Formats: sequence, C-alpha cells, structure tokens
Amino acid sequence: MTYNEILSAAQSLSETERQSLVQALSAGNQCEATVPESSRLSALLEKQGCCPHCGGNHYYRFGKDHGTQRFKCKDCGRTFTEYTGTWQQKLHKKGLVKAYMHLMSEQKSLDKISAALHINKKTAFDWRHKILRSLKQDEGGSFSGITESDETFFDKSDKGSRHLKRKPRKRGGEAKGKGMSKDKATVIVTADRKNDLNMTFCGYGRLTKAEITESLRTPLPKGTVLCSDGHVSYKGYAMDNHIEHVVIRADLGRHVKRGFFHIQHVNSLHNRLKKWLNGTFWGVATKYMQDYLNWFKVKETVLKFCNDQADELLGLSMNHYNVKFATV
Repeated sequence: MTYNEILSAAQSLSETERQSLVQALSAGNQCEATVPESSRLSALLEKQGCCPHCGGNHYYRFGKDHGTQRFKCKDCGRTFTEYTGTWQQKLHKKGLVKAYMHLMSEQKSLDKISAALHINKKTAFDWRHKILRSLKQDEGGSFSGITESDETFFDKSDKGSRHLKRKPRKRGGEAKGKGMSKDKATVIVTADRKNDLNMTFCGYGRLTKAEITESLRTPLPKGTVLCSDGHVSYKGYAMDNHIEHVVIRADLGRHVKRGFFHIQHVNSLHNRLKKWLNGTFWGVATKYMQDYLNWFKVKETVLKFCNDQADELLGLSMNHYNVKFATV
C-alpha cells in the first residue's frame, strides 16, 4: 500500500482505533520504554512516595527494568518500580494500557478489544479482571447518616464452564430451585445519601448476619441510621453495632417511614445492576460476580461524573496496591 492509501484507511478508523494504532506504532517491540511518565512515577522521582514492601521513604534510583525506572529501598534493601504491587506489575505491552482503558470505558466486547489492539482474547480477558479486582468498594466506616441496605439475588451461573455438573439452562432460563435455594447468588447492596456505596457478593441462599458483617468490614459508625427490610439479620447487625435500625415493610405496603426513611435507592441500584449485567454482558459467571460489582460501583459513583472515564479508571486501578504503599 502507498502512503496515501494507508492514510486514507487510517482516517476511516474510529477515534479509539486511531489511538490504538498510534500506541501500537509508537510502542513497537519495546512497549515498556514508551510509557509516558505517570503521576506516581513523578512522585517517586520527587521523593514523595515510599517503598511498597516496607513503607520506608529512604530509596534511590537503581537502574532500569525494561525501560521502567527502578528504585532500591535503603531500609529493606528490596527494589521496586512504580508498578510494584499494582495490576500492571510484570505486565507485557504496557504501551497498550491507555488504549485498552478507552475501549474498556466504552464497554467494548472482548472480541472488539482484541481486534482493535491486536492482542489475544485471553489477554484482553485477563487484563479486564486484573483491573476490576484492583477496584475497591466503600467500607462501612465511610458511611454516615441514613444508610440503606438490601439484598438481591441472581441465578447461579457457570457461564463458560465446560464441565457442568447439571443440565445447561437456555439463555434467560431460571434455576429450578424455588425460593432461597443454593442456586441463588446473593448480593448485598449498601448505600448512604452521599454517594458511598458497597456491593458485595456474599455467597448462596439466604442472607446471614455474618455475611453483612463481612460485607461491611468496618462497622457502620455510631449515629448511622440503618434502613432495611424486615430480615432479622439486619436487626442483629444493628444491635451488635449499637446503631439505630428502621425496618421498611414493603410486603405490607409500607415503603416510606416518617417521610424520608426508605430503601428505594438500593432497590433502584438492584434494577440498574441487573439490566447492566444482562444487557451489556448477557449475564456473567457467578465466580466473577464481585469483579463486575466493583466495575458497576465505580461506574455509578465516579465514572459517570467524569469527562475522561479512561484516565479516571486507570487512576483508580493504580491507586490500590496489593502490598503496602502510601497514597501519593
């Protein structure tokens, strides 16, 4: 092809595909060497970070690792880079991460992502779940004021499994078990009125007090008013943590108490979550449920308020470390 033919073909690409093309051409075979300096690297270079292994702030530059600046800690003697402890640690093709984030923020399918970036579909899948597992839920200590909590249920799904121990269901079919059986995956949603949100996959079947406690790893602060349905587990949780508990009995037609106590916000979240999972992904495997709950939580509380969702998503995924690291 001539230069003009290549230019014409490139102009027919979408904006995201153009960015992917530029990233791929710039990266070549040394993707790591072309990654632009991040805010975290800048902080480390300016001695405003700390060692991800021991938390010490006495470190110095110690050569490079595949084009990435390496540091050595004077306190523990170990080396690290800006990626140590993050989902990008030991990741190949870091030069494609920004383009991947743009495609992911647009909720493109794995097939479209792998085609646009010329990566294997398995790689696109692995990157998605590494990113989603780095996103965190709000813990109980951040909640305040009126806090709503309610559980919802999904049919247990073994989507993608090649070794089913039961007869497969048709898409959209329901589990055979009636009521709160072990064929139902339980998701508890807790939200206050200032945009704090926690969504946790608890297990299967009827909700227990222990699962509520596990979901909100930090107990709800005193002064919080917990609004829930009549499930006895919420009552037990409120008593254990010495907080006020308001019961909403929708089964008796009582949806609002005293004019402002209700659980309509979490019920609306349940509805939007189910439409998103079933509409965008045609359902997800239950073993990956928590990953998608993390994505939905960030989408509802952060991304919808951002102009550049890709940059924000990348920043959120890099702000949480698997090992100790100071916020910079």
